[in-house]
Amino acid sequence: MPVRKGAAKRRTTIGNSVPLPAIVPPKKSKKSENNTSSIRLSTSRVSTTRVSILPVQPTTAPGVVLAFGQGDVGQLGLGPEVMERSRPALIPNLDNVTDVCAGGMHTICISSSGAVITFGCNDDGALGRDTSEEGSEFKPIPVELPDKAVQVSAGDSHSAALLEDGRVFAWGSFRDIHGTMGLTKDGIQNKPLELFSRIKVTKIASGIDHLVMLTEDGQLFTCGCGEQGQLGRVPERGAGRGDSRRGIGYLLEPALVKLHPRVKVEFDDVWAAGYSTYAREKNQGHIYVFGLNNYNQLGLPDQSSQYQPRLSESFSGRRWSKICGGQHHTLALDSEGTVHVLGRKEYGRLGLGKDCEDAKVPTVVPILKNFKCVDVACGTAVSFAVTIKGELYSWGMGTNGQLGSGDDADLYEPALVQGKQLEGRSVLRATAGGQHTVVIATPAKL
Repeated sequence: MPVRKGAAKRRTTIGNSVPLPAIVPPKKSKKSENNTSSIRLSTSRVSTTRVSILPVQPTTAPGVVLAFGQGDVGQLGLGPEVMERSRPALIPNLDNVTDVCAGGMHTICISSSGAVITFGCNDDGALGRDTSEEGSEFKPIPVELPDKAVQVSAGDSHSAALLEDGRVFAWGSFRDIHGTMGLTKDGIQNKPLELFSRIKVTKIASGIDHLVMLTEDGQLFTCGCGEQGQLGRVPERGAGRGDSRRGIGYLLEPALVKLHPRVKVEFDDVWAAGYSTYAREKNQGHIYVFGLNNYNQLGLPDQSSQYQPRLSESFSGRRWSKICGGQHHTLALDSEGTVHVLGRKEYGRLGLGKDCEDAKVPTVVPILKNFKCVDVACGTAVSFAVTIKGELYSWGMGTNGQLGSGDDADLYEPALVQGKQLEGRSVLRATAGGQHTVVIATPAKL
């Protein structure tokens, strides 16, 4: 991944990925996250009834953007002189933003006018624009698209935008054990490419190296890397690019996810973690899952990867408004505003205290049980929650200042994020990438 002239190329990952050395700098020694036997690392149902599903809007009011964490390749949008921020910093000249997503080492935003803006590392075309001009990766610059965007998503080396008319455009590349896969069978896409248009899409979600699309009639389409089951439509024996007679195009071409046995299920929401996908069934609110489950992060009792959608009964009994996933953990926000966690405990990412065990089922975070939360976010081994009062809480691995706490200490329980730039502001939304965190904030209501 090109960073700056004279700097070495490097690649990081977000979500359920295993961080490469770039994620954990020498100044702080952490034990390996490589206890992921089902992950192979790279180096570098069709319904006949149509239902109307409104596009998911993460925020309703435009705001300013604040960022913190690692910024050495421009992912903070603060200019080439800013290598790191341990407290939230205001990104200049980036107002009226309605959606934001942090990728592995880049950031993508939507303005209130529907323009898509990117900054950060342009490895494999993740920014979707020309960065030949010196320092242009560090500047928030618009991407050329044919219509207004209503939602964006980002993975390690790819980005996507859902347009107002329901079309999906994407750029960059997916990666697998062998390295770069390309975005399509034609290879890396440095500029936005119309990826999906035959059915109107109402929501998109990106994992590390896969993209999920929810259509207006409640179907799921996926594309990208399927090695850990995250596509939900490719059997284990055919999940790698060299394992299927149909070739790499079978993985990269968006295709329908079918339940097995073929049950007619309509979904009304979908979320992607690093190597997994979660979908909410429309009528009863059941959660179907597929992908990596080596720490029970899917809420399933067996720790094997799931290559087809499977009902996760541990999510039953509640209505879930958002689910997100880190490397080996999951955060789930229910309709009452209560935050639940499950998965791996190391570095405090669960927020259950230093002496807790791994959580195999959704478990309420005690510190937050009396707060009504409106958003949650995960990075590799970090977690965030936004309260209805606009307060931001963080916990997990403190490396790179990604928790916004002012230092690099791990936090084993949620702690309020504070800073000068948060004074007089309410946080609306948070998103965490491989080494950085970005939030949207508005003036606080008196």
